[in-house]
Amino acid sequence: MADLDPVTPDEKDWTWTLTRRCEDCGLAAGEVDPGTVAERAFVAAEEWVQILQSHPAVEARPAPRVWSPLEYGCHVRDVYRIADARIASMLAEDAPRFPNWDQDETAVLERYADADPEGVAAELEDAAQVLVARLQGVAPADRARTGLRSDGAEFTVASLSQYVLHDVVHHLWDVTGQQDGAASLLE
Repeated sequence: MADLDPVTPDEKDWTWTLTRRCEDCGLAAGEVDPGTVAERAFVAAEEWVQILQSHPAVEARPAPRVWSPLEYGCHVRDVYRIADARIASMLAEDAPRFPNWDQDETAVLERYADADPEGVAAELEDAAQVLVARLQGVAPADRARTGLRSDGAEFTVASLSQYVLHDVVHHLWDVTGQQDGAASLLE
């Protein structure tokens, strides 16, 4: 395993991104039409695949306690997977409660820093396709179905999909500095 310092833990409650524009990445997630989230999530995933396949320093951390593009890519892959599982449970159950997901612990346990970039790119693309297909299949009336995060934050299918879109777009900004890149690729 790579001998790296642990990243600085992110302990913010990012649910605020559903009510106002993120000054860093530029996305106003709560204003994104839920009917367009699937397409935007797919576009963001394609940008992630490109980063994982062609970034000249994909395994290098920009600072000792900041994830490398590879580590961010692993995280984004897992965001797509977890979001799909949570949305599936919201569609199948009434107000399911989601277990806590410690992203920093997952990065260490799953050895994100040692992952194969090509493998992660393929897994991320697969995970995104599964989530995108699920989102495309959600009936408008089902977008209001709810689920509860372990800290009590309530999401609807629509707001969780917007929240996830912010996560993957924000991490594109972390790696590229490009604001809301997924939106610019749709134009």
